[in-house]
Amino acid sequence: MTAETLAVESDFFAPRTAIDDLLFEFLTEKARTAPVPGQSPLILMLRDFISGGKRVRPLLCVTGWIAAGGQGDAAHAVRLAASIELAHTCALIHDDIMDASDSRRGRPTVHRALADRHHVPRLAQQYGTGGAILLGDLALVWSDELLHTTPMPDAHRARVLHCVDLARSELIAGQHLDLLTTGRLHASVETLLSVIRYKTAKYTIERPLQVGAALAGAGPEVMNACSAYGIPLGEAFQLRDDILGVFGDPDRTGKSRLDDLREGKCTSLVVHALRVCGPAQADRLHTLIGDPDLGEQEAAEVCSILTSTGARRAVERMIEERYRQALDSLALAPFPARAVRTLKDVAEAVVHRTA
Repeated sequence: MTAETLAVESDFFAPRTAIDDLLFEFLTEKARTAPVPGQSPLILMLRDFISGGKRVRPLLCVTGWIAAGGQGDAAHAVRLAASIELAHTCALIHDDIMDASDSRRGRPTVHRALADRHHVPRLAQQYGTGGAILLGDLALVWSDELLHTTPMPDAHRARVLHCVDLARSELIAGQHLDLLTTGRLHASVETLLSVIRYKTAKYTIERPLQVGAALAGAGPEVMNACSAYGIPLGEAFQLRDDILGVFGDPDRTGKSRLDDLREGKCTSLVVHALRVCGPAQADRLHTLIGDPDLGEQEAAEVCSILTSTGARRAVERMIEERYRQALDSLALAPFPARAVRTLKDVAEAVVHRTA
């Protein structure tokens, strides 16, 4: 989701420059004061990796603050938002290791880039993986530093920390369930939706909104409204990712469409296709998905099956249903008009994005 995707009048992206500047300055200072010789280049790699992010989660944090009545200088919300982006960076780096991904945002993943820099070929892969794990951990540590140094009343802090703890725990639970279902193409729709809800929906939309709302001292009504909007839209976000992961343009998504297919990811598309396809198509899907040597020709065959079985249409319907549910929730939400307009724009961008 890029700035061009949203309507020009939306102020959703207005805090992005402040968030980017804070992260750049924070990581530049960390590199300058690195306690161990040779650590600075690693920190600068982290800074460069962060520079390509969409900032969906931190921007939603600021939007949540506004939705709960936050007014005046948004500096504290921006600092909290930057903390969320650093925690997300940890998740991305570790996710790429688990998925054995080669590219992220159109560039080599952190573990691949580190491996390429190692001077002993037989140790390069181990060094890359280990270094990336450490760099992800470092991003999480510094996320906590920003979190705990964000000024706020003690009563608000307790609510913010509770939301952050929930977001991290739910993400890990979703990631673990995703690992368990990888390679198991006959996972149930219910299991798949649990993966989507905990790995993406709550973590991407609901919790960032609630973290920002908690900073503003939101009560139960506002927090529940964040959930009513965030969960269906977060599910739509992941379902769109499923489609883009196979049918998207790698030049726009920044990631090869071969990655998920080679890994054997059980996505909404695969579940729907296997429920309706014949034995021959099912055999081909089982043969192709999870093949580490799968190439573009085989990927095109998978796309053809996912289209001909109606799986792509079925997932598009699921996206539309959740989009409508999210919009309907805004009609009842106790948010100021400015926040409602922004969240409508966000929903449109999530559903119709191409990257």
